[in-house]
Amino acid sequence: MKIGILGTRGIPNHYGGFEQFAEYLSVGLVERGHDVFCYCSKAHPYQQTTFNGVQLIHCWDPEDKIGTAGQFFYDLSCFIDARKRGFDILLQLGYTSSSIWSHLYPSDAVVVTNMDGLEWKRSKYSAKVQRFLKWAEKRAVRTSDFLVSDSIGIQNYLLNEYQAQSTYIPYGAEVFRTPDQEAIVSLGVEPEGYDMLIARMEPENNIEIILDGVAMANSQVPFLVVGNAGNRFGQYLQNKFRAVPQIRFLGAIYHMELLNNLRYYSRIYFHGHSVGGTNPSLLEAMASAKLLAAHKNEFNSSILGEE
Repeated sequence: MKIGILGTRGIPNHYGGFEQFAEYLSVGLVERGHDVFCYCSKAHPYQQTTFNGVQLIHCWDPEDKIGTAGQFFYDLSCFIDARKRGFDILLQLGYTSSSIWSHLYPSDAVVVTNMDGLEWKRSKYSAKVQRFLKWAEKRAVRTSDFLVSDSIGIQNYLLNEYQAQSTYIPYGAEVFRTPDQEAIVSLGVEPEGYDMLIARMEPENNIEIILDGVAMANSQVPFLVVGNAGNRFGQYLQNKFRAVPQIRFLGAIYHMELLNNLRYYSRIYFHGHSVGGTNPSLLEAMASAKLLAAHKNEFNSSILGEE
């Protein structure tokens, strides 16, 4: 089949969960003999035309110039291109900024939407934006041929809220089996001598609550915060905890071998995500961390069970 993947900033992953998912899925589909195209932002650091057999289409993305509104124009440019490609299937990851263009879906393509988490619940958004996101969610449900949920919680929500059937397809992660202490030496930490988290700098990931606990504990054990802290909330966190020397903001790290070793050699790995479906970062932590402390909610609990 000829398959197009929309809704991410592109592959290889330099951003988040959907990008990580798109990277693994697209390569796997190519290995099964399909002709796969993944849409990428013009601003993506990887500018090659292929990645492990996946064909990459770089589209205009003005987000770096005009902010979040640029995502809508990026999605529009992707949709316009997709109409010319003759795809059998269009896989849309999320719906936040693409829903207003759903009337542009190619009529001969089957549209499959992997539903995002409950984006309209995110406190970082104003009431007006939350109402738009709820509308976008409803539109995605109504204009897709098939819906995919990556968690039982999202599947139940879609059924109860919209009486919409969706297929539950869980994510996975590769179990980490090759620890190497030398990988973490450059960061100045020792095995079992630090705690950590990996997350986007968003309020719903409960990073501030975790770091408040670190500060209150007054422990001398280093706490590593991995994630791009360049946004407003990330800058707020860095300023708030500037006087707590054991808290170290490392920025974004995308080298999987280093991330796996960091998780493996940590004392405790914290996962504070509270909004969304199954977070790939949780699965990766389960596959490589020894001890994991997670925020208790329906999404995390359905994955972790009694653990």
